[in-house]
Amino acid sequence: MHKNLVIVESPAKAKTIEKFLGADYRVLSSYGHIRDLKKKSISVDIEGGFSPCYEVPKEKEKLVSDLKREVKAAETVWLASDEDREGEAIAWHLSEVLNLRPETTRRIVFHEITKPAILKAVETPRPLDLNLVNAQQARRVLDRIVGFELSPVLWRKVKPMLSAGRVQSVTVRLIVEREREIERFVPEAAYRVTALLTTDAGEPVRAELPKRFATADEARTFVESCATATFTVADIVTKPARRSPAPPFTTSTLQQEAARKLGYSVASTMRVAQTLYEAGLITYMRTDSVNLSALAIAAAKETITNTMGANYSRPRQYTTHSKGAQEAHEAIRPTHMDAPTIEGTAQERRLYDLIWKRTVASQMADAQVEKTTVSIAVGSTGESLVATGEVIKFDGFLRVYRPSTDEETETRSKAAADTDTLTLPPLSRGQVLGRKEVVATQRFTQHPARYSEASLVHKLEELGIGRPSTYAPTISTIQQREYVAKEDRPGVERSYTVIALRGKRVAETTETETVGAEKSKLFPTDTGIVVTDYLQAHFPHIMDYHFTASVEKEFDEVAEGQKQWTNVLSAFYADFHPPVEEALHTREERRAGERLLGVDPASGRAVSVKIGRYGPMVQMGLATDDEKPRFARLGKGMNMATITLDDALSLFRLPLSLGEFEGKDVSVGAGRFGPYVKHDGVFVSLPKGVEPHDVDLDQAIALILQKRDDQAKAHIKSFDEEPDLEVRNGRYGPYIVYKGANYRIPKSTDPATLTLEACLKLIEAQQAKGAEKPKRRTTKRKA
Repeated sequence: MHKNLVIVESPAKAKTIEKFLGADYRVLSSYGHIRDLKKKSISVDIEGGFSPCYEVPKEKEKLVSDLKREVKAAETVWLASDEDREGEAIAWHLSEVLNLRPETTRRIVFHEITKPAILKAVETPRPLDLNLVNAQQARRVLDRIVGFELSPVLWRKVKPMLSAGRVQSVTVRLIVEREREIERFVPEAAYRVTALLTTDAGEPVRAELPKRFATADEARTFVESCATATFTVADIVTKPARRSPAPPFTTSTLQQEAARKLGYSVASTMRVAQTLYEAGLITYMRTDSVNLSALAIAAAKETITNTMGANYSRPRQYTTHSKGAQEAHEAIRPTHMDAPTIEGTAQERRLYDLIWKRTVASQMADAQVEKTTVSIAVGSTGESLVATGEVIKFDGFLRVYRPSTDEETETRSKAAADTDTLTLPPLSRGQVLGRKEVVATQRFTQHPARYSEASLVHKLEELGIGRPSTYAPTISTIQQREYVAKEDRPGVERSYTVIALRGKRVAETTETETVGAEKSKLFPTDTGIVVTDYLQAHFPHIMDYHFTASVEKEFDEVAEGQKQWTNVLSAFYADFHPPVEEALHTREERRAGERLLGVDPASGRAVSVKIGRYGPMVQMGLATDDEKPRFARLGKGMNMATITLDDALSLFRLPLSLGEFEGKDVSVGAGRFGPYVKHDGVFVSLPKGVEPHDVDLDQAIALILQKRDDQAKAHIKSFDEEPDLEVRNGRYGPYIVYKGANYRIPKSTDPATLTLEACLKLIEAQQAKGAEKPKRRTTKRKA
């Protein structure tokens, strides 16, 4: 029996905290929420004041039973979930489900898992904050209403099993609108002039003309005039400047910087940060705040002074300005400022290193630089070139950390790099410089950048959409729902003109460059575009950025006790529900996004493009025709907005016979699970990126033989007496397949020695146990 029972959210956190408390404390985990809204119904009594209907899910029943037993054995229960709305709601649900008595229950909060923080929390318990609980309930209930009422509209108007969400739908809208900006963008060309000059000592001076020439003729005229021009230093301006460090990390800035510097996805960053927090290595990772505690500032000052010198230290306190900033946590920082490194996985070490450097840098002195701008007259042309340089006089925080900017490497052109320099050689007014070359390069304006996960988080934060806890799940959801795809795409070759003066000769050449390459960018899918267009047309209120942000503000007001959460929901529902009803009862001739492409010349049947059950597809014929309609999936590089009738007709030429192998026909086609090769009733998936029209007989035979080889390696044994049973070797080790279900084989058992009787006993035992249901096999073909 323990006098004190502490309940936290995760087992990892429980292990860490248990080390700091004495023998009188037992620390257990609730494994997140112990109850939630029912999954298969809306679980909200709208007419009864939006009362939520909670249930303990089946998989949590044993846990709840165990916790109830522990509660009875304890004198005091300490609820130690996170100090935010979700954590407060978890504590409240625990209190309700476990029937905790207020006089023997304590709520404790902390934003770092260190011994001083835990002991201080125990010394200063507080009551449950029902305002935070109600703010969480308001968000949960409102989002459930939107999802359960809007999704059926999409099932009828677009395709079955789609989903809509208050935050996810406007997030997809951002990506769709950016894609359309790019489609409308028309690049404009201009000529950028750069020069490589030299001093008498041969030191290089790179300079640029601060204006652009619109045409090749204008550029050529200027370059030719440089052949006889004298390049004279007309003016030198030197100014001191300072660079200040960025504030310590919030959730969104950590997500952005980890994406830029480490290449982590938003979800990966949050997963690793959670691990670091639960191990007591960093403070709480969901926060809007850039504030640091006095203790942290003092510890950073000591670390900086001891390792770099007092002149590198400059304590600062930052103020949070983010729209809708909520719970007053600290910024994300190391719990021990004197620990620049940790033990852990490579991902954990790298993210911790980033957090440590950013935090320490925020408490360091400004970097002192000297910027020099040199104006260089070009003979009698009336034009001047400009050379710039920068010298770091004192590195300050740059000794530890250089913040990056989103897309910084992508927005720089090759030509821009030609004039980059940190230093200039000593120059004086009136000094004449030698000319090595003057080059006018044709440059093109660039379309707006597609969103990366990091830049999307930045945009959501800027608009006030969502909160720190929602960014990662929202971005994951829109990809899982296949509204958005994160992809790498190769660039295309583009020609550009270069007019160069070297020596006394001006030469004009045409060169090529690869432009438009994309890495880990977010592209809207056809389904995402169709759903976005439909929702904007019929539910503009829900899709409005300002409305979505204003809802977040109302949640904040609920959390601060300024508004009743049921009043917020009531006002929202009064505007939201009528258009839902109208959409459900409005009959439309075509599904959303469906477009008639024309008529098949051979059969006279209508050809259209639409969103089908399994995604974008073309259809030949109508359901009312005597002959059943034919369907084909869109091929690689095709999309619903640009597909033509000829493109669509080419898809109906599949399946295509390639010839014979072993006396049986070999064909290639495209089906529900993608393009395939078919031989003797066996389907073989084509490798990713390979289109059916690109496959010949030899390639098809190679794929067939490869599948046979893979299957032979996977097969361990079978039994003539029971043809439905096979022992196979899979990705996670050997297993039994029986009547469409998979069953585990104990690691201590050699699968090759299994008898039919032994296999059936394993199957029977697992079916009886029922703890781990056998995973149903799908009919998806495997390559």
